[in-house]
Amino acid sequence: MRRTVVRRSAVAALALLATACGGSSDGGDKGKDGKPAQAAPGKALSAAELEKAALTQADVKTGKIVTKVPAQDDIAQDKVSADNPACKPLAYLQVGSYVGKPAATVKRSWTGDAKKPAAGASSEEKMLAITDRPKTVETLASYDNGGAEQAVKDLQAAAKKCAGGFSFTVGSDKTKIVKVVTTAAPQGADEAVALTWFIDAEGQGTAPMKGVVVRKGATLAYFPVLNIAAAATGKDFDFPTEIVDAQLAKLG
Repeated sequence: MRRTVVRRSAVAALALLATACGGSSDGGDKGKDGKPAQAAPGKALSAAELEKAALTQADVKTGKIVTKVPAQDDIAQDKVSADNPACKPLAYLQVGSYVGKPAATVKRSWTGDAKKPAAGASSEEKMLAITDRPKTVETLASYDNGGAEQAVKDLQAAAKKCAGGFSFTVGSDKTKIVKVVTTAAPQGADEAVALTWFIDAEGQGTAPMKGVVVRKGATLAYFPVLNIAAAATGKDFDFPTEIVDAQLAKLG
């Protein structure tokens, strides 16, 4: 019974952060000289430069990149509300949006490789094995006038103020977060924030979801990550640092 209820919550969460298993993908676009797009220190990348800096299939060693993210995965800030306004930055991150007012943004989705069920696995075990893979809708955003640094500060402040939980709504869908925990962030960025949320599973325990935001100069990369199997069982899962490493490498 518990897994049935938690699985229903996992599907609801996936409605907000669904990464397409299909869709288009392509090779790498690194600019004419083969190098990642970069702007002068403190200057926001243009939309065209962000597009060159965003991940393509050629940039990752595992999983599938989709460069044309479905419209339902592009949730605008004004569609998101929170019971505590101080928690809005966390809600934006969780639904695959961004904090502040970027000068330009692009999106990518990435789905990790599926695992093979063990020999003799039951139907439920097979389903959990197949869905035991991370999914993310990445938002790459560039900011003018210190906006990237301010967005990081806003996220850090929200993580402290909302550690005891909050609720947010997208359209008619309400999600209750019972706890927010700050975790160890990936290395290699100018600044980074890493969080784990625990989503209320309709009174039947909690389902974990994770998020990482990294800053390189005036550019932020947002990575909210969901694992369907973990959401169904309530168990922890490993954040896919390889996708963050790939994006940081391309940002230079």
